[in-house]
Amino acid sequence: MSNARYWPLAAALVLAGCAGLPEHETAGGPDGITRDAQTPSVSVDTPVRDHGLTPRGRAEGVSDPDAAEVTDLWERVRNGYAIPGHDNERVEEQFRAYAGYGDYWMTVSERARPYLHHIVEQLEARDMPQELALLPMVESAYRPFAYSHGRAAGIWQFIPATGRHYGLEQNWWYDGRRDVIAATDAALNYLQHLNELFEGDWLLALAAYNAGQGTVSRAMERNRQAGKPTDYWSLDLPRETMNYVPRLLAISELVADPGAHGVELASIPNEPTVEVVELDQQLDLALAAELAGIDMETLYRLNPGYNRWATGPSGPHRLLLPRDRVAAFRQGLAETPRRGWMRWQRHRIARGETLGEIANRYHVTVAALQEANDVQGHMIRAGDHLLVPMAGRPSGESTLTAGSNRGGSGNRAREGSSRRNYVVRAGDSFWSIAQRFGVGMRELARWNGMAPDETLAIGEQLTVWSDDRAGLATAGGTPGDRLQSVTYSVREGDSLHRIARRFNVSVSDLRRWNGLREGVYLQPGQALRMQVDVTAQSNL
Repeated sequence: MSNARYWPLAAALVLAGCAGLPEHETAGGPDGITRDAQTPSVSVDTPVRDHGLTPRGRAEGVSDPDAAEVTDLWERVRNGYAIPGHDNERVEEQFRAYAGYGDYWMTVSERARPYLHHIVEQLEARDMPQELALLPMVESAYRPFAYSHGRAAGIWQFIPATGRHYGLEQNWWYDGRRDVIAATDAALNYLQHLNELFEGDWLLALAAYNAGQGTVSRAMERNRQAGKPTDYWSLDLPRETMNYVPRLLAISELVADPGAHGVELASIPNEPTVEVVELDQQLDLALAAELAGIDMETLYRLNPGYNRWATGPSGPHRLLLPRDRVAAFRQGLAETPRRGWMRWQRHRIARGETLGEIANRYHVTVAALQEANDVQGHMIRAGDHLLVPMAGRPSGESTLTAGSNRGGSGNRAREGSSRRNYVVRAGDSFWSIAQRFGVGMRELARWNGMAPDETLAIGEQLTVWSDDRAGLATAGGTPGDRLQSVTYSVREGDSLHRIARRFNVSVSDLRRWNGLREGVYLQPGQALRMQVDVTAQSNL
């Protein structure tokens, strides 16, 4: 693995959708891409308490219950604790801070509900400590769409290079870093590698997961040369990493006995609430939601790895669905002809045709054709075929084209908002457009005289009433938002064009969000705010 870089802590990252999160919460990821706000100050007069925890997290003298009799998933987590080293001033400091965030615990434990059972099962299968099931609380607060200024994504916060190294595919259709099933497997592989590298020391392995193995190894070598101990607590590491491991240990202590510390966790039964359904071909996600009897927002939150309206042509085609909806989904899918699973147009390239001409013919963008067919540049050959993506599945109802009259409902202004015209692109849906502009999906459909589940035509023009001040939404505070608010600290050599290209936003948006005039130069350390669509980052 490449050596990690340590990012400055001040104003490193502000993530949208974090209502109820502690100010000091980290969204840090593998290979040392770290994000941290200022840790709340704690009175030095508060004595260090003995929580009475053994390395396995239970009060001494309490025996292990039979695993088969455990009905609460949190109890199963507690019974699998195996990381020692909780008795430390830095752990106590983090313990006091986290214990004071009452509503946070209910929020983050609810977010963990769909994924926690799978993670616990995988840790048990690998004989790994169950404290690691709590690591996404430190990394992302269990938000699958979490995204950082360092381009770390998903609940395990993989940066692009580390994700690819551990087999997480990232393309126009799909980002494995946000796929909870794939990313969990990759994260546990990475943690196992680090644990072996540091000879079974989980504290050092966790520090390396945050700061990078090179950073930790160099700190250990400095201590060796100075005749100092090389355990985690003795190392001089970046401040974020000095807090990172104590946070996990403090969280594990609070989870070990939440009632004793005024913490309330959402009750999660010790059984899977979701089920993985493996398919063998591409599937329209709107059809999947319809067959499962769930809304699109639920489907995207359970399957956050998909960037577009369908699974990718070359896979994966895996879906995570509520367990009680799987039977209905399978039955409905069996009754649906395979040709109806996805809407594509196969186009044979004629002599002299260009990508631009083909795009115009099908009312798609050149970029959509390039990305869907993995075409680099504009060179195409006569006789070859292109797959033209058609958003939305076929229906008997005709779709209205750009400029159509939709009953005038789009003219109804919202107070404090202005009217915008948005051109539908490949992969768009009412849900994704509503998330982009911070409006309700049903509201957006109503402005355009449509139903929320109606098919959108690529090139179609929609009316959107949005807030003038933001340009884009702050994502409304829900955990599954695709749009994340990121604060980026300008570095030496940066320009607006370079930053815009890095995060796939426009220079004009960067100027508007930050009140920057033409001709104004950026200064190193300057904080820039932006709204980043995480599904548009995978192929950068």
